[in-house]
Amino acid sequence: MALIISNSYYMVANMINEKQALESFMARCREHGLRITAQRTAIYKALIDDRSHPSADMVYRKIRAAFPNISFDTVNRTLSTFVDIGVLKVTESHNRQKRFDANTENHHHLSCVRCGRIVDFESREFDELKIPDGIRDRYEVLGKRVVIECICDACGSNSRKGGRR
Repeated sequence: MALIISNSYYMVANMINEKQALESFMARCREHGLRITAQRTAIYKALIDDRSHPSADMVYRKIRAAFPNISFDTVNRTLSTFVDIGVLKVTESHNRQKRFDANTENHHHLSCVRCGRIVDFESREFDELKIPDGIRDRYEVLGKRVVIECICDACGSNSRKGGRR
């Protein structure tokens, strides 16, 4: 099985560049009647610039330097709105904290159960997984994404040094 693991946010196949992502974001906001404000743009830009799949708290801490009066609630509500209009996706996290992904293209995730790191990867085999008939018959399937829980290379190297595999 060939996996393409992306160490850089924009190395994911078919990812659009930052300028195109911002243009698409603005168009989507207009489609949904959302004003394009400096705060909303900064929140979105913080996500497309960050490949770590940040939480609302991480985004809040990052943009607070530029917007010292912004509240955590504003950032959190804005992220939820962005998910609702389809410019972000909520990503799985082993600690149940919501993490956000600006890469809305089809891809899958490796999720480290030790440090919480989430890494994008692509796999044609996973893309082509068949949805079981019992699910397709009862539910409207909107998408599919595979999450592999793992111990990442950084955390794993610590345990391998001690002889554990």
